[in-house]
Amino acid sequence: MSSKPRKILVTSALPYANGSIHIGHLVEYIQTDIWVRFQKMAGHDCYYVCADDTHGTPIMLRAQQEGITPEALIERVHGEHLGDFTDFHIAFNNYYSTNSDENRELSQGIYRELKTNGLIDIRTIEQLYDPQKKMFLPDRFIKGSCPNCKAEDQYGDSCEVCGATYGPTDLIAPYSAVSGAKPVLKESEHHFFKLGECEEFLKQWLLESGDQAPLQAEATNKISEWFESGLKDWDISRDAPYFGFEIPDAPGKYFYVWLDAPIGYMASFKNLCKQKGLDFDAYWKPESDAEIYHFIGKDILYFHALFWPATLKFSGYRTPNKICVHGFLTVNGQKMSKSRGTFIMARTYLNHLKPEYLRYYFAAKLSDRIEDIDLNLEDFVARVNSNLVGKYINIASRSAGFIKKRYDNKLSATLDSAGHTMLQTIQAKQAEIAILYEGRQFSEAMREIMALADIANEYVDETKPWVLAKEEGQDENLHQICTSIVNAFRLLTIYLKPVLPQLAQQVEEFLNIKPLVWADNGHLVLDHEIKPYKHMITRIEAKQIESMMAESTENLKKTEHSPTRHGQAQQNKEDVMEHISYEDFAKVDLRIARIVKADHVEGADKLLQLTLDIGEQNTRNVFAGIKSAYAPEELQDKLTVMVANLAPRKMRFGISEGMVLAAGPGGKELWILEPHEGAQPGMKVK
Repeated sequence: MSSKPRKILVTSALPYANGSIHIGHLVEYIQTDIWVRFQKMAGHDCYYVCADDTHGTPIMLRAQQEGITPEALIERVHGEHLGDFTDFHIAFNNYYSTNSDENRELSQGIYRELKTNGLIDIRTIEQLYDPQKKMFLPDRFIKGSCPNCKAEDQYGDSCEVCGATYGPTDLIAPYSAVSGAKPVLKESEHHFFKLGECEEFLKQWLLESGDQAPLQAEATNKISEWFESGLKDWDISRDAPYFGFEIPDAPGKYFYVWLDAPIGYMASFKNLCKQKGLDFDAYWKPESDAEIYHFIGKDILYFHALFWPATLKFSGYRTPNKICVHGFLTVNGQKMSKSRGTFIMARTYLNHLKPEYLRYYFAAKLSDRIEDIDLNLEDFVARVNSNLVGKYINIASRSAGFIKKRYDNKLSATLDSAGHTMLQTIQAKQAEIAILYEGRQFSEAMREIMALADIANEYVDETKPWVLAKEEGQDENLHQICTSIVNAFRLLTIYLKPVLPQLAQQVEEFLNIKPLVWADNGHLVLDHEIKPYKHMITRIEAKQIESMMAESTENLKKTEHSPTRHGQAQQNKEDVMEHISYEDFAKVDLRIARIVKADHVEGADKLLQLTLDIGEQNTRNVFAGIKSAYAPEELQDKLTVMVANLAPRKMRFGISEGMVLAAGPGGKELWILEPHEGAQPGMKVK
């Protein structure tokens, strides 16, 4: 680690001001907060800023439904969001709003620079328009029947029943989800950012940075695929009515929310600069020696790794040092579900459990890789109770009582030999743990820290202070041993403080010391008066989890009977299972197919285009959502099971002539057949 203090600015993605914070969101904010707290403990000038993302059609429409102004809505949600974050001990230096004067000024200034540099194009496009509400409709605000399976009430970009993707004009009997009116095609002038003209810079920045690469390897590989597909111009404008910032010299045209949202990072920091007297340019100008880190989810990589750096570069600002991408959260191995009670809101969790538990569990799961993490509730209870309470907290409780009763809360001035050796072992791990924190290898850091807790507990078990307390002539030895145990607890607290800040504060009060910093590992606390020990946290009980799940399910019941626009009850479609007859299933023709060829699909994140041989010189073209598990070159000559008699389906990318089957939980874990497994193309599967 550098001995010179670094200047660091850190951001997390901006939560949208149209809903509450849930535990899936918290993965990112807890991860970021841990990293920031470590940097501050290490003595660096580190600032953590964020803001509510407040613009767009959904905000405008929700405010109309509630009979309030968008400004009133976002102000209320801002208070709710900040309250949840604060109660999870996420310590922003500034939590702001994208609907601010600073953001308007910066967004309009950046747009003008991009236009001056020839990167803005204005052209006419056709969009669906609601004649009743007099507004253009985003795809998700157009509904109708799926052109493939005929399912009703599907969105304008994809079908939730059969999975087909399409354009909004492909819907059968489309209607506006806002008013119910039939939309019409209408022309409008839109402003586009010429992303393709930034390709040379982006390739150099993203792919040719070597050890200083701003992305993880997995993200860089994904970006490479997008380069191969070609970068498309980005529509950065929306038509009135729209809640957002008006584009300069373009009446009735507004910045698309994704243009001004990331600029909200800069705006929040600029607001902080006004509060603290900081130099904004010292962080954001190209010559800056400061470091900028963005923590984001993998679903918004495209915006942050392509649009955002290009926007910054060609408007006179510097690019970030690193974009730290993380995966999603599953609960009990499955997507969060309201009906199962696992779609848990932040406030629901806090109603039943301490935030330290979730912070520790997430830390024990997180790494620098772009992998989904699972909140297995049984493992959550076991790991928190065993590690956090059983291994760590109990160290203090096993010695503090003797310090109070026998030595008036005063630590010994000297240590026993075994205790001194034990403490040196813990101290020696400081540099290694610091490297793990710096590299966002939090799970490895927690593993190392708990291994040190094991060493401390072994020392307690070997010295048996409760036995010594009953023996004559062991008073000094007992004092030294208890002092060693208290110091081990203090050292472990230093290492855990980025993860458990409030618990660390309780420890600091107990030890009667100043707030711990990373360098405090270098000395011990001897001949020092501490305070009486008070129990800090307790074990999680099964009934707490049950109560939390019950409340989450109850929250669903309160909303599932509320009327929609058509007066129908809302359903959670992922949990509705319709049975089919045996006769229906018998109609499905499953056949072994050999993958002759596999290709990327331009513009598709999950699909690969497969050419399948099902025997007798019969080939089929199929689009399959297995890109997360296989690269195209890995699939040639492998075997898969195909639904051979499925009706051809028109997709946005072409005609799909069947469906392939794969086994596994999803993501990278999907498996198909190998050639040596004995199946032959065309064989029926029974």
